[in-house]
Amino acid sequence: MMTDAIYTELVMYHNRHGHNKHVLEDATHIERGHNPNCGDDLTLQMSVKDGQIQDAAFVGSGCAISTASMSIMVDLVKGQTVEKAERLTDYYLKMIRGETLPEGALDELEDAQVFESLKNMPARVKCGTLGWHCLKVILDQVHTE
Repeated sequence: MMTDAIYTELVMYHNRHGHNKHVLEDATHIERGHNPNCGDDLTLQMSVKDGQIQDAAFVGSGCAISTASMSIMVDLVKGQTVEKAERLTDYYLKMIRGETLPEGALDELEDAQVFESLKNMPARVKCGTLGWHCLKVILDQVHTE
C-alpha cells in the first residue's frame, strides 16, 4: 500500500471511529487546544498518577487531521510513563518541523509517523500538532506539581 493510501486510511479511521473521543470522568489534567484560523477546538483529558499516564481521551470538534492526530497520540501515550510521552512529543514535533531524528524515533512514533508529510504542508501543521501541544502543556504541569 502506498504511503498516501496508508495516511488517508489512518486519518479517516481515527476521524470516523473516535474510540478516544469521549469524556474522561477521572481526568487529573485538562488542556484545551484551539485554532481560531480553522475552527479546531479539541480538549485533551488525562489521568496521570505516579508518573504514569493511566488514561487519556479528548472531546471537541476539529478537522480530520487534528482529530486523527489527537486520537493516534492518545493511543500512543496511554499507559506510558510521563518521560516516554515527553520523548514521543519531542520526536513528533521535530518530525513535523523536518528536523533530524535519532535512529529508531519514527518506529517509536508508530502510527503517528504518517503525519511526517505535514512538514510539506505548512497550512496543516497546526492541525497536526494541536493535540501534541496540549500534551506538552499537561506534561509540563505534571513536572511542576
